[in-house]
Amino acid sequence: MELFELGIDHERNLLPKDGIVNYYGKLLNIKQAEYYFDKLLKNTKWRHDTAVIFGKKIITKRKVAWYGDKPFEYTYSKITKQAQSWTKDLLELKTMVESKTGETFNSCLLNLYHSGSEGMSWHSDDEKDLQENGAIASLSLGADRFFVFKHKGTKETVRLYLTSGSLLVMKGSTQAHWLHQLPVTKKVSTPRINLTFRTIVN
Repeated sequence: MELFELGIDHERNLLPKDGIVNYYGKLLNIKQAEYYFDKLLKNTKWRHDTAVIFGKKIITKRKVAWYGDKPFEYTYSKITKQAQSWTKDLLELKTMVESKTGETFNSCLLNLYHSGSEGMSWHSDDEKDLQENGAIASLSLGADRFFVFKHKGTKETVRLYLTSGSLLVMKGSTQAHWLHQLPVTKKVSTPRINLTFRTIVN
């Protein structure tokens, strides 16, 4: 199933079963999205992401940054990161996201994809550090990209087109039953920043 930004109803569950995904459309207008994209690109303490795959440490082209209420530790792909203190821009965006969704978050993982040649393979955000069945709010800035869900059992897929300034929320049992990915594409040559607001419980 493929979904584009038509008659948006943020209360509608985009998954057919086993989880909840709500799409809010534009949280930020074009000017606001460009403003925060430029500020985050320039002022974020970006680092290349790392992962341990088959016992070998891999350094990705994609860059990441991890911020939170306090120096939370967050482990994924067998690598542990420690949160930096919130910046003014991130706190502003966090407040907007919380006001829109009614959820609260204590941390944010940012991803910087320099072009469509960089993406994220199939995975679930089900690490033990995260609140079980908690909401994860994903804010997109920069290049428009497709985002895909795949059911772990049936292999059914749901594909979304995420535009700059748009907000997506995953919650409930989504991470237990669905994988998601950001596919690579040759059609995109400009960068994208993705902010995923989360709740750490450790």
